Amino acid sequence: MNIAYLTVNDPRDRRSWSGTEFSMAQAIERHCGTVHYIGPIRLKSILFAKVLHRLLKKLTGKTYLYTESISRRLGRVARRRIARLPADVIFSPAGSASLANLQTDIPIVYLSDATFRLVVDYYPEFSHVLDAHKQTADRFEANSIRKAAQLVYPASWAAKSAINDYGADPSRVTVIPFGANLEHPPAGSDAGKVPSMDRCRLLFVGGHWQRKGGEIAYETLLKLLELGVDAELTIVGCTPPEHVRHERITVHSFLNKNDPAQRAQLERLYQRAHFFILPSRAECFSIALCEANAFGLPVLTSDTGGLPDLVRVGTNGFLFPLSARGDQFATVIRDVFSDSARYAALRVSSRGEFDSRLNWDHWGRKMAEVFQAAASGPGRASA
Repeated sequence: MNIAYLTVNDPRDRRSWSGTEFSMAQAIERHCGTVHYIGPIRLKSILFAKVLHRLLKKLTGKTYLYTESISRRLGRVARRRIARLPADVIFSPAGSASLANLQTDIPIVYLSDATFRLVVDYYPEFSHVLDAHKQTADRFEANSIRKAAQLVYPASWAAKSAINDYGADPSRVTVIPFGANLEHPPAGSDAGKVPSMDRCRLLFVGGHWQRKGGEIAYETLLKLLELGVDAELTIVGCTPPEHVRHERITVHSFLNKNDPAQRAQLERLYQRAHFFILPSRAECFSIALCEANAFGLPVLTSDTGGLPDLVRVGTNGFLFPLSARGDQFATVIRDVFSDSARYAALRVSSRGEFDSRLNWDHWGRKMAEVFQAAASGPGRASA
């Protein structure tokens, strides 16, 4: 099958969508067919709009998104490029602005980790959106869902919104979890090995301290020490506020996965940790939790967004209500860590979840079925 991979970014760049577009492209090439890359689409109007929107946000406090004119230009460029290809299907991850004004008879597979109505005023970057831009973005979402022959989401949270909020046909909606953005995951036998239990090591990886619940991770460390558990916390991906200072905290504000030395350093942090803690306040889906499970790390996270689909309580981690604070996280960690047999079994089952469903090969095999359904099934739609 020939698949036109439609993105504004370059999916061959490991930095696009934090590596997710790259991982998807590799999985599609392995399991689905020949990939023809439509992106990157570099329009001067997009670059100008980004600069202007940042300036306007500073002045007005409002968030500005893609406009109708930019969407039309994206649609025209995509149409011209696709017309030169032997495409059986168009695949567009998080591409509502590109799809909304795309004119084509080729069946479309639209993937996203959420719908616009879910993220608006849920994610900080989608808060205080200008009303006109909010309406435009919602229209992009509605048009993309209507045009798509098949819709794919990583969690039922997003899939239900497509059906209930946008009227998507449930028979055209598929839920497939994403995988871990690791080129070379550790062997299962290595992931199952328990690191030295001399100290309980917590790992927090996230680029947004507040949204990822960094404050609660800090509280968890303090409570563990108060409970008499010898513990430490490693923070990767951000710089915590000034008050977050402790001799048992190590901070790596940024580790670049594209740099072999820094990637190896991050992998060592996963290998020596005992728990992965991410008490997110808002989360569509977390690739980091898949990566943690790849290393056999049990995860502790919040019952919000798409995370309940990802975590099977007691098998690969634990879910906590958004109201939970560090004392509740610490109590669970203490109880599990103090039982060496229970902890060892939890590492094995955590890795099992990665092997069975939280990897890109599983995603790719499922996507092959989706592409086939889009190209030949009754759900084929004319855009």
